[in-house]
Amino acid sequence: MSEIVTTDSYDVGVLRRFNRSYTQRIGVLDDSFLGTGMPLGTARLLFEIGTQPGTTRALRARLGLDSGYLSRLLRRLEREGLVAVVPDPADRRRRLVDLTDPGRAAWEELDRRSERTARTLLDPLTSRQRERLAAALAEADLLVRAATVELGVVDPRDPAARAAVGAYFAELARRFREDNVVDVGAAVAADARKLAAPHGAFVVAVSDGEAVACGGVHRIADGVAEIKRMWVHGGWRGAGLGSRLLRHLEGLAAERGLGVVRLDTNEELVEAIAMYERAGYRRIDRYNDNPNATHFYEKVL
Repeated sequence: MSEIVTTDSYDVGVLRRFNRSYTQRIGVLDDSFLGTGMPLGTARLLFEIGTQPGTTRALRARLGLDSGYLSRLLRRLEREGLVAVVPDPADRRRRLVDLTDPGRAAWEELDRRSERTARTLLDPLTSRQRERLAAALAEADLLVRAATVELGVVDPRDPAARAAVGAYFAELARRFREDNVVDVGAAVAADARKLAAPHGAFVVAVSDGEAVACGGVHRIADGVAEIKRMWVHGGWRGAGLGSRLLRHLEGLAAERGLGVVRLDTNEELVEAIAMYERAGYRRIDRYNDNPNATHFYEKVL
């Protein structure tokens, strides 16, 4: 009996084959990555510190490492005199990580070798082939990051939530060409009253330690929820993150026994309107007094 190959199994096979091919060709399997004398994990951490120094907590978030493994890698780099780990003067419970002078020299050498390896891979290709490869890899990078982004419920006053809400209002000001400055602190305080437990939930999507999307849901009537503060970073548009966040918020509403979801938007936000209508939302009459809203939608879950 012949094997039936589904679309899903084909997609998985393509991804696995690419992973095997690419990791072999860039030297991931070598004990000494790019001839640096360091395995990939240690070299990647060195590169990340040199690119963006910060706290150990931020490094864990960006690289997705557990604290024990990160500590072991940092101890090796400290023993070799490449990094310095010191208490944060602003909060001595945190530790700051930065490169030493020898570490900076090692980072520059690693950067040169990475550049050379990339050019070696590209050299045999024509200009047209390079363009195709660059476009394909950019698309693949965006979709993989979108698939692995973490959606988490946080307090609206959490720093990640505040950053996302600030970006949300900044984009609205750009899109609507408004000069008035929104008091983000006051907005966050208002959100804390209605978009936090037990009244609702506020969700932030985080990738590499950075907030890239957000949205909140709360009860506005018996059996009725409202979705607010939907925002997706411009660099993530087209990767399906907005639709995934919307489904997640609907799920949170359903978990709370709310069978109907409403939301409002502005006619200028054509991408959002298209996404809501694709997701099954239908136009309804105005249900709130939001002066910036022109379109109102409802969906039965």
